[in-house]
Amino acid sequence: MVPLKDDNPVRITPYITYGLIAVNVACFLIEASLGSDRLDLFLHQWALVPSELSASFAIEPSALSLNEWQTLISSQFLHGGILHLGGNMLYLWIFGNNLEEQMGRLRYLSFYLLCGALAALTQWFFAPLSAIPSLGASGAIAGVMGAYIFRFPKINILTLIPLGILFFPVRIPAIFYLGIWFLQQALYGLLSLGAPMNIGMENGGIAYWAHAGGFVFGALLGPLFGLFRGVTSRPQDGM
Repeated sequence: MVPLKDDNPVRITPYITYGLIAVNVACFLIEASLGSDRLDLFLHQWALVPSELSASFAIEPSALSLNEWQTLISSQFLHGGILHLGGNMLYLWIFGNNLEEQMGRLRYLSFYLLCGALAALTQWFFAPLSAIPSLGASGAIAGVMGAYIFRFPKINILTLIPLGILFFPVRIPAIFYLGIWFLQQALYGLLSLGAPMNIGMENGGIAYWAHAGGFVFGALLGPLFGLFRGVTSRPQDGM
């Protein structure tokens, strides 16, 4: 299923959402300009490497480098390919603007980055010895989606459904579209626990636990960041 848009217009210009998309695209262009060897070094420096984060706990506090902890933020702006980037930015474009309007720009930005960091830590928890860099905006965007489903559950999402070689547009309430998406991530995450290596971290796989963790943290943290602020003044939310 491919989401195209939501029936949930905003009254503001979502500068933070646009800015996040621009920064993600700019970072990807930097990645694309590097050769394979330089790109590998770049990703090990700026993406989250779970094994290196685990090793940082053994360092004396006085000698502790903040580099690995900084990657909880920097890794959110890196992507493994054009499809990875495009898919994430599509979801951010559709769901982010409504949360930015609801929360306010600074709250929304703080919420987004915090969800991304907590999502990365969730993935690290389930694969603490992985040496594969973990990167992408998926965890932060999952947090946006987790908040969205509770704030706008009845809003319809225009979605392309594949049937064979054809795609048909249908409108699906957010509670079903995002609910099914979360259940998929949680199920795949549970299945990965039986694998020798977490499939969400190895061989270019998908970080399912980061997705599920980001979604849950987004749902939990949303009210603290003004998710339901002025709820009675929003007649278009279907509630």
